[in-house]
Amino acid sequence: MQYNVLIELVSEIGCRLARAGAETYRIEESVNRIFAAYGIKSTAYSIPNTLIISILGDDGTPITRLCRIGSQATDLDAVECYSNLSRRICAEKPQPEQALEWVQQAESARKFYGFYAYLLGNVLAASGFTLFFGGSLRDSLCAAICGLLLGIVTYALRKVNTNTFFQTIAGAFVMALAAYAAAALHLTDNVNTAIIGTLMLLVPGLLFTNALRDIIFGDTNSGINRIVAVVLIAAAIALGTGAAWNVASSLWKISVIAPAPSVSPVLQCTMSIVACSGFVFLFNIHGGGNILCLLGGCGTWAVVCFVQYCGGSELLSYFLATIAASVFSEVMARVRKYPAISYLTVSILPMLPGAGIYYAAHAIVSGNMSLAGSYGMRTLAISGSMAAAIFLVVTTFRVLHGQLMRRRADLADAVGDEKNA
Repeated sequence: MQYNVLIELVSEIGCRLARAGAETYRIEESVNRIFAAYGIKSTAYSIPNTLIISILGDDGTPITRLCRIGSQATDLDAVECYSNLSRRICAEKPQPEQALEWVQQAESARKFYGFYAYLLGNVLAASGFTLFFGGSLRDSLCAAICGLLLGIVTYALRKVNTNTFFQTIAGAFVMALAAYAAAALHLTDNVNTAIIGTLMLLVPGLLFTNALRDIIFGDTNSGINRIVAVVLIAAAIALGTGAAWNVASSLWKISVIAPAPSVSPVLQCTMSIVACSGFVFLFNIHGGGNILCLLGGCGTWAVVCFVQYCGGSELLSYFLATIAASVFSEVMARVRKYPAISYLTVSILPMLPGAGIYYAAHAIVSGNMSLAGSYGMRTLAISGSMAAAIFLVVTTFRVLHGQLMRRRADLADAVGDEKNA
């Protein structure tokens, strides 16, 4: 066995999964399954920026490869592509050199949205979420322009390899300052909704989801690292918007706008489809999964509206809606043989607490720490209810899957015993 070639193959697939935003357990499981298919015992350890692989050679000599992951992005098409490729390699067991060629062929055959599609995704998400949160058409137009600016800033900073924290601060600052300028020129009806709608582009939905799933699957180190990253990005959003408010208030007289009025559930569900369609471009989702992801986002918010209509509390509605989104993603993953993370990430987007982060940051800048604490606790409570729901569903499906595998193994053993008899 050509161990060096095989370990290069496996590390290449593992690193590509990690750079695309895959969960820790998926990276490690893909690595170990490929080695197991070739009859090799392996150990894989992955954290957000490092992948360590260790195997034993024929003479018992350990061979270890340490890979630096580097910059990461949200590319759900890559997660699906390399997850399916790892299953194909396990099933067919080609020579390692041929499997490496498959990796290159898979990368060449992958689809990517271009720069203009990326900007379109920013515009759709920002304008859609602005209407979702109760903004007017003028607010939505302002958010579309702010989303366009945000996309240009983050794209340019990503090209020069700046870190995510700085990208978030810069993007939030430019976007919020543009929105406040529009408010000073009386081009918006409620500048808050325009900013909140655009801020949804910066809320780390995939990072939040992966952190929860890592902790659920026992990858505590990776989960904690991702949770810290989520907190830092939320702080970066607050810093960027707070700095923009300070600059804007010194340049122009901007009145404090009250929260937007309530929105009809039908309009919110419709706008959730528009907003989530923008993330289809941003997360590089292709094929039939596009429609399913959009339906997931719409259906999830419909559950929130229905529970609250029946008298349920906000936390209960978010909890039950996240359960619905998690069940939907797990079922679709098994039906279509695609990773559940693709469906779950988009389905929970309408529930991510972008408004809570913005209002908490605004209260801190205004010196109202009591109000900031109130918004902060509400945001944490919503996040906690969503985390509990994801934990419940993923754990349940994991237990059921384990029992199903054991029953199949027992059945196979029984059939084998009958044949031998």
